[in-house]
Amino acid sequence: MELSIIIVSYNTKELLAETIASIRLKPTWELLVIDNASSDGSPDMVRRKFPGVVLVENRQNLGFAKANNKGIGAAKGEFVMLLNSDTKVCDDAIGSLLEFMKSSPKVGIASCQLNNPDGSIQPQGGFLPRLSNIAFWMLFIDDIPWLGKYLWPYHVNDSKAYLNEHRTGWVGGTAMMIRKGVIDKIGLLDEEIFMYGEDVEYCIRARRAGFEVAITPKGKIIHYGQKSSGGAQKPAWLGEFKAVKYVFAKHKPKWESPVLRVLLKTGALLRMLVFGILQGRKDAYAAYKEAFWMA
Repeated sequence: MELSIIIVSYNTKELLAETIASIRLKPTWELLVIDNASSDGSPDMVRRKFPGVVLVENRQNLGFAKANNKGIGAAKGEFVMLLNSDTKVCDDAIGSLLEFMKSSPKVGIASCQLNNPDGSIQPQGGFLPRLSNIAFWMLFIDDIPWLGKYLWPYHVNDSKAYLNEHRTGWVGGTAMMIRKGVIDKIGLLDEEIFMYGEDVEYCIRARRAGFEVAITPKGKIIHYGQKSSGGAQKPAWLGEFKAVKYVFAKHKPKWESPVLRVLLKTGALLRMLVFGILQGRKDAYAAYKEAFWMA
């Protein structure tokens, strides 16, 4: 088996059907759907419409990392691709990404170009987290157009960066292809992370093991954004803050964590002011207030 595509699904029946239908499966590929105890009939839909798909039904919502690990454990492919259930694969994007991986033996993890539904580029990934780029993020410094690209930002938001193939620190788990050799060497996703940040943590381990992480524009995948987690922004905001804390506690010197907490709290307060008070967004104010106390 050449490639195993793994889709974790939780109550995204219609989007999941669109995702599966958009994949140009080849004889040497397999597709696994790991359902996290959906209540919307997703498993029945998969059995009815896509009988060739390997379906694994969990009795409870295990989260993104643990559910993907179940898929990886059952995968037979030389390469494994983690694909969100709120995506649409354009043309043969997965095949293009696979060919890129085959021709780049030093690359252990890669992703293709992500697009918003309107066709615009959707930024993903960035440089590995450090206190400096977390500070730039929390203080909005990396949002300054003429300055951000020189700061090795944690999030690379310049859409021009995704027009060319490049090496990066981490890529999102939205459409992440992993060489089997990476899994054999560093293991599975960290199951302590329920959702958000498992991609960053995994790329840290892969980079430390000597593998490169890359993005190629040859294949394009539409990502509807946060639909696989219910469409709410609050879980993403809180999840990212929580994930950064976890990554620093696991991978950084102990003295950095207290400094990180100050940066995160400062960032939460600034966002409460900018998004919550100045823009009048009560949801953002409540979310970042919670993030402040969690940081």
